[in-house]
Amino acid sequence: MVTRRQLLQNTALFTGGLLMGCTNSNTHTASPWRMPDEAMPHERTWMAFGASERIWGRRLLPEVRRNLVTIAHTIAQYEPVSMLVRAEDHDLAHNLLGAAVELIVSPLDDLWIRDTGPLFVLSEQGTKAGINFNFNGWGRKQVFQQDAAIAEFVTQQASAEVINTSLVLEGGCIEVDGQGTAIITESCVLNDNRNPGITKAQFEDLLMPLLGLEKIIWLPGIKGYDITDGHTDFYARFAKPGLVLAGYEPNPEYFDHGVTQQHLEILEGATDAQGQPLEVIVLAAPSTIRDTYETEDFAAGYIGFYACNHAIIMQEFGDDQADQMAQAALQQAFPEREIIAINIDGIAAGGGSIHCATQQEPNLVG
Repeated sequence: MVTRRQLLQNTALFTGGLLMGCTNSNTHTASPWRMPDEAMPHERTWMAFGASERIWGRRLLPEVRRNLVTIAHTIAQYEPVSMLVRAEDHDLAHNLLGAAVELIVSPLDDLWIRDTGPLFVLSEQGTKAGINFNFNGWGRKQVFQQDAAIAEFVTQQASAEVINTSLVLEGGCIEVDGQGTAIITESCVLNDNRNPGITKAQFEDLLMPLLGLEKIIWLPGIKGYDITDGHTDFYARFAKPGLVLAGYEPNPEYFDHGVTQQHLEILEGATDAQGQPLEVIVLAAPSTIRDTYETEDFAAGYIGFYACNHAIIMQEFGDDQADQMAQAALQQAFPEREIIAINIDGIAAGGGSIHCATQQEPNLVG
């Protein structure tokens, strides 16, 4: 059930063949930058009103736009939302969103600003920067020329410094705890369609100083079954330092049943940058979903939540038992926050989540 923009159909069950992602720790000089945990205070949330009929089709497009409006209006109750929009879609977006959301005109290919936007980092001196990770359409699987410019554009709109790198990856590849630990899937970033020929050690040497990392916990992920090649934010997320929410596919008939088991074993045996073991809360995928927008690409999992100021915005799929269990687990992980469950079946039908459609800009004084 936990597919994400599936590319290969009628494939054999996943039975192995990927590295058992061990944890690796390198010694690096102190970095001037650090990427905060998503749950830290935000200046605002960035989104993109970028769905088009060319990519989404006539049937899904209206629902996807309604989902973007629902997400934006829900988040706007807790923090400002800035929405990129094509010039030709401005009036439509304004009519749907109203005054609650700031609209900023920009060329766009699609809506996935988690992947196309910058990763924001902060310095101890009280400055902010956005990293441009050279978005290439998840390994040139989809048109990306307009979206390749989004990271720099958003960073400039935020009046932050632009940091460039030779690495090619997406924001959905990386999950951080804000205290030096990251979780990353090998299948995505150590992939010749992003970073050809790069070794794990070379990747760490390039990435860790950019985000202020001291340790990366590597998960194997899975290549080729979806457009992202197994993004981290579909499998594991930090709730806070030391606490991880991990996705699990309980149905052995689905292709990532095995890889989610493998991920749980790795996370339950891992320690963070401070040498402390991780507490892991498991979020099992729903057994059923509403069939209105069901597709082969439908992303049915609960890891794609978004942590905004004072609230967690999560998906619900119409499986009452699984939805309630996921909401309870998120309340356990975020006891001080309101847990808001919304229907975004249109976006899920395209293989995405709330997290994929949002990008946080941290607050400098948070």
